Amino acid sequence: MKIKQIYTGCLAQGAYYIESKGEVAIIDPLREVQGYIDLAETAGARIKYIFETHFHADFVSGHVTLSEKTGAPIIYGPNANPAFEATIAEDGQQFKLGDLTFVALHTPGHTMESTTYLLRDENGKDHAIFTGDTLFLGDVGRPDLAQKMGELTQDDLAGFAFDSLRNKIMPLADDVTVYPAHGAGSACGKNMMKETVDSLGNQKKMNYALRADMTKEEFIKEVTDGLLPPPAYFPLNVKLNKEGYAAIEQVIEKGNHALTPKEFEAVANETGAVVLDVRHQNDFVAGHIPRSIFIGLNGSFAPWVGDLIKDVQQPILLVVEEDKIEEAITRLSRVGFDNTIGYLKGGFEAWKTAGFETDTIMSISAEKLQTILQESPDTPIVDVRRPSEYLSEHIKTAENAPLSELNNHLANLPKETFYVLCAGGYRSVIASSILKSRGIHNIVDITGGFKAIKEQKITVSDFVCPSTL
Repeated sequence: MKIKQIYTGCLAQGAYYIESKGEVAIIDPLREVQGYIDLAETAGARIKYIFETHFHADFVSGHVTLSEKTGAPIIYGPNANPAFEATIAEDGQQFKLGDLTFVALHTPGHTMESTTYLLRDENGKDHAIFTGDTLFLGDVGRPDLAQKMGELTQDDLAGFAFDSLRNKIMPLADDVTVYPAHGAGSACGKNMMKETVDSLGNQKKMNYALRADMTKEEFIKEVTDGLLPPPAYFPLNVKLNKEGYAAIEQVIEKGNHALTPKEFEAVANETGAVVLDVRHQNDFVAGHIPRSIFIGLNGSFAPWVGDLIKDVQQPILLVVEEDKIEEAITRLSRVGFDNTIGYLKGGFEAWKTAGFETDTIMSISAEKLQTILQESPDTPIVDVRRPSEYLSEHIKTAENAPLSELNNHLANLPKETFYVLCAGGYRSVIASSILKSRGIHNIVDITGGFKAIKEQKITVSDFVCPSTL
């Protein structure tokens, strides 16, 4: 038996490769599927099954393409109704893979088709569960994403999740290994652990949602409390996963189109494309195309694209280093943004050399901020971290305008010069680019963010509110 977790950090997503006796199962594959095919070919094995735990909302799965390339059937659990050919498993249905057996355990709650796949070893012993978004490490899947189905509410779905966990998963032995679909950083849950594999026994001890004496009413309250609105692109990804999508090779071919600065400007004007600059934030601060949006590849790129651009049909033009063009297009396609229509040939340097207009973002160091606060304690600061981060610790004068909700705060921003702050300097540059694209230029970015303030041991304690959590 061979189990390989293929974890993609920027999506906080785990896909799985399971092999036995020359047969392979892939669970929740990413959209670019050649890597799974290569793994199987290297092992002299064939891909026999493609298991999908549910219709994913936060990324476009590779199930359709992988099935087309290998002939392996796509398998969903009960209640799934894809537009393409698939096997809809019954609750408890078994699938043989070499010496191993997969058992489909219908575990509705996160979605109504959510299914956990129990893996039994060659001796018939329960070995592992691939839980999708039903059970995370430290958390469970949010129950609000599928509430538009019929008359279901998020409380109804949370109730189904309670029953699924207690009737299908918690009765399993403590030594069963839990392989979830996501880890910390995913928007599919609230409080996931940074680890990506654990024993079910440990989860029974420390996961709040698996507390043995918890009532259904307590579970519903705790699971639904504090849920932030889901990103706008989630329903669009569900649609792609249910109905199918273009092959990623086609998406890359369309996006991998070099444009001279003059052509780039013309296409941007003609199409209304978003000019997306994916270089490092320091490069963007130093110089960029006016009204372009920064979301750097070095951070949580794809989720922020989905959260901020929202419409997967939006045309996108890239400002990107030429050795990262395909990476950028691929990572956009992972969250359903297939309409990349070209990139700036020669990058920003070519734009400057051609004499086109440029812009910069004014920035200061954390040390400089200390001096400013000492001279003017009421200096306006806009903190774009999540509310939980802000409540944990923040500069006293700072107002919280979370990046994902920034457009809702535009009318209340200071009229005088204000300073934009995040945890490490990535999100504040995203926020600054959005503000400048909206015509708001009275901003200064704090390089390195709150982390720089703490690491440099800058004496700002008089200006920082301690944790309120």
